Amino acid sequence: MALQVADRYGGEIVSVDSMQVYRGMDIGTAKASRAMQELVPHHLLDMLEPNCEMSVAEFQREGKRVLDDLEARGVVPVICGGSGLHFRALVDPLEFPARDESIRAELETLTPAEARARLETIDATAGEHVDLANPRRVVRALEIERITGRSPSERAATTVAAAVRAYHPAREFVAIGLDPGAELADRVVGRFDQMLADGLLDEVAGLRARLGRLSVQAVGYKELLPVVDGEQDLAQGRTAAIRATMALAKRQRTFFRRDPRIHWITWDPDPAVRLRTVINYLDGISSWSL
Repeated sequence: MALQVADRYGGEIVSVDSMQVYRGMDIGTAKASRAMQELVPHHLLDMLEPNCEMSVAEFQREGKRVLDDLEARGVVPVICGGSGLHFRALVDPLEFPARDESIRAELETLTPAEARARLETIDATAGEHVDLANPRRVVRALEIERITGRSPSERAATTVAAAVRAYHPAREFVAIGLDPGAELADRVVGRFDQMLADGLLDEVAGLRARLGRLSVQAVGYKELLPVVDGEQDLAQGRTAAIRATMALAKRQRTFFRRDPRIHWITWDPDPAVRLRTVINYLDGISSWSL
């Protein structure tokens, strides 16, 4: 769909998939083929090796550079992908405080209970802004407080934070959502089986020694690694991957459904009908490019 929209309006695609930034992770991330990329230029793909890491802040900096370049050239950016945080990092005024590995290492020596108690001592209302049941989030909140001097409640009170909560964008955009609804489960199974037929297991095996802390968590890859390692058979890995994909789709749907700026179109099994619905909507808007 994004490819057809970009082709029609003379645009270029900007991926907001958190795993398509890694080279070699092609089949399992449903990365655009070389033929597709030759038809319409794609950005934010294949930026680093899978044993490296790209934070959302780094992705945001590179993505904004791409968007600024497209704007300067008068090209319509067609943002496409399922990572909600990465999408919002490009269009909304999200701020990502710096990291300090030494501080983080120190904080990670605390037990979850100790870290939570320390955060609540610093900020009695921290639980309104941080998931206190998530140790990673608690440690990150403590790290940010040490670096910036601002507690979760203080950061939540800023004008920028209020704009993010209210979905006030830093860049004007038009967003369209495609939700397959009841057809999702069948499509997930069919897509994953096609990935297996296209060589996903061999791709995972070839990447086995090169996967890093973040890339190893990619849905599909994580579930097939035990198969590659001989710990499970393919049927078990397939079942686990399909289950994980459905869980990811549920999280994505929940995240994007909260965004009031997204125009959702009714699913139709005919791709031509879906495209016509999207084009009719876009053509009805006088100015919709970023």
